[in-house]
Amino acid sequence: MMMILSLSKDTIQVQKEQDVVLLRNRIREVAVKIKMGLVNQTKLITAASELLRNMLRYGGGGKCLIEVVTRGRDNGVRLTFSDQGPGIPDIAAAMQDGFSTGKSLGLGLPGAKRLSNEFDLKSKPGEGTVVMILKWANG
Repeated sequence: MMMILSLSKDTIQVQKEQDVVLLRNRIREVAVKIKMGLVNQTKLITAASELLRNMLRYGGGGKCLIEVVTRGRDNGVRLTFSDQGPGIPDIAAAMQDGFSTGKSLGLGLPGAKRLSNEFDLKSKPGEGTVVMILKWANG
């Protein structure tokens, strides 16, 4: 298994809707810098938007760590969203299309997973949620 190295890190606090625009722009800048194609940029930013909305709506805000990572010759963007919200009591249910505890379409988590090359979710009720997505520039 090849190791993934982090080349740069940037943490952005997300507490209100305006922070979402700032973060989306920052993600786009990072993706352009590593020469990620437009389709993959769109997938990454769409996945990030879904996760940001969840973090604001259910987690009361949080933070996003933006990393440029490399694995061999491949470069990518890894985003780690973390909040101190109520957590997700049933991760399996939350990962099903159409599941929503709010009034949304329920595409957030499974949609973000489909749009990413790698996806990891950890949540403990009462402690919060951490979601990591990774999108390779050429994948």
